[in-house]
Order: sequence, then C-alpha cells, then structure tokens
Amino acid sequence: MRRRRLGLELRRLRETARLTGDQVIEQIGWASASKLSRLENGRSRPDPRDVRDLLELYGVTGPLRDELEAITREAGDVRSWLRSYRAMTPRQRSFAELEAGCADIREYSPFVVPGLLQTREYARTRIVSFRPLGSHTADAGSDVDDPETEVEARMSRQSLLVRDVAPPRYSAVLEESALSRRAGPPEVVRAQLNQLCKLATLPNVTLQVLTRDARVANWYMPHTGFSLYRFADPQDPETLAIEGHSTNQVLNDRDELDRYTVVFEWLQAAAMTPEDTLSWLAEMAGRGYGEPGRPTPSRGPVTPPTQRRRTERLTGQ
Repeated sequence: MRRRRLGLELRRLRETARLTGDQVIEQIGWASASKLSRLENGRSRPDPRDVRDLLELYGVTGPLRDELEAITREAGDVRSWLRSYRAMTPRQRSFAELEAGCADIREYSPFVVPGLLQTREYARTRIVSFRPLGSHTADAGSDVDDPETEVEARMSRQSLLVRDVAPPRYSAVLEESALSRRAGPPEVVRAQLNQLCKLATLPNVTLQVLTRDARVANWYMPHTGFSLYRFADPQDPETLAIEGHSTNQVLNDRDELDRYTVVFEWLQAAAMTPEDTLSWLAEMAGRGYGEPGRPTPSRGPVTPPTQRRRTERLTGQ
C-alpha cells in the first residue's frame, strides 16, 4: 500500500507539472520508458534516488517532500516488515501487504472461511485440498509444495486481529456452505465453529452467517468472494481485492469500490445478525454440525433490504 500511495502521489505531481511520461523520461535521462509507469502504478519497489529525481523535477519541497521520502523508505523496507511474521510465503504475502496498516477490513467468503479466521486444521485441509489443482503448475520449491509452511504463514497473519495496538475493525459475511460437512472432517468443522465463536466475541470483530436459503436483495447472486480494505492513513487508497481461482485482482477504482460496498451491505442485511450468528455457531458446534446424519439448520427467506442511494451504480443484478 505504501507503493500504491507513492505512485498515486507521483502521478498527481506529474500531471500538476503538466508533463507527459515521455517528457519526464527524457528530462531525467532514464533508459527504460516503463520505469515511470511501474513507479506510478505501484508495481516496483521504489529506489530513493529515483524518487528524489522526480521530486526535484516536479519542484516538490518542504513537508510534502519529507512525507514522500518517508513513504519511499517504508515501501522499500520489506525485510523488516516481514520479520514481524513467524513465516510468510509469496501466496500469503499479497494478503499480508493489504492487511498491514488497515483500519477496516470487510470480507465476503462464499466457499471457505476467510484466512484470518481459520483454525490450523481447517487451513491445512483447505491448502492440501487445493494441491491437485495447483501443484501441476507450481514451480519447484514453491509454497504450494510445502503445505505446512503455507499453514504457518496463514496463522502468522491472524495476529493482526488481536494485536495490542489499534487492531483493525473486521467484518465478514460467511456462507453457511463454508461450514458444511463438505468443508472437512467433522472434528475440523466443529473446531472451526468453536474458533468462530471465540473470535465473534472480540470487540473489533463482527461475523455474520448467510444461510443457504437467504435471499439477497432482489435475488442478487454474488459472483465471487471479495475483500474491502480501508487504511489508517486517510491518504492511502481504499482497495478492493476480488477473489480469483489462482490470483486476486486488486483495484482502487472508486466506481468498483462503491459497487462492492453496496453488495456487501446487501449481504449483511440478508445474513443473520451478529447476535444470532454467535448463537447459531455455538448451537451448531454443540450439536456436532457437519457430522453425518446431523440435520443442516436453515431459516426462512430474508426480506430484501431497502434499495440504497448508491444502488443505481450496480449493473447485472
């Protein structure tokens, strides 16, 4: 997020200076025309010398220059940031980078319990189950071939929710199917239900279960899971991560953020309340939910929420 924030600021400064990318490259004398593009899009670790060259060209001085140089140092200091985790793999690093510095995280998970909430056993089950799909395309020695390292990395990320200083507000809507008997062995599902009960009592955590027969808005069907991130620094761009089969798409587009914010509100309105969710989780854990022969609970359809003012931004409902 430091890279993204820096890139947005550098692009704004270039446009304020009324310079094109080609003009910047020519005046600074960079050999690669893509160098500026990678910096402005937050796709490369910034070199402090390159940023200083740009700030000189744009005539940036005073507190703004000090702030951007500090952001540059933070964006490049990956090693010290990673030392705060017991383990981290490339797969998990992308999530951890988004979560770092968050003030507010909202997630919708249609098929599995989100990584920040998983027990070790549930995480291992999910990671190992994915191997038949991912292992044939994985590079030798990658984290796909090392489930235990991947599990440890996922557990490391969870310290975010219980850290002593300013833990983020976390809200999640979970589909009932993520906790069904198809999710794992009965003892794994039961332990995951108990874990969710504990987490739901944290003051910064709000969990809601969306039952299989719940009606979302005007029969809206979410296409995929997604996460919304808002950061402690109000100048950092709000971010949307859309879940893909093998990779996530990360966006800062305001229209897309508004679109998915409305969808999340619909999902929250259709799901059980946090209080009912906690009761449901506790009851299911006590009754051995997920074991063969146990009935699956359900409730009646939910009346769709009142259309909000931003609803017209949505299409394909």
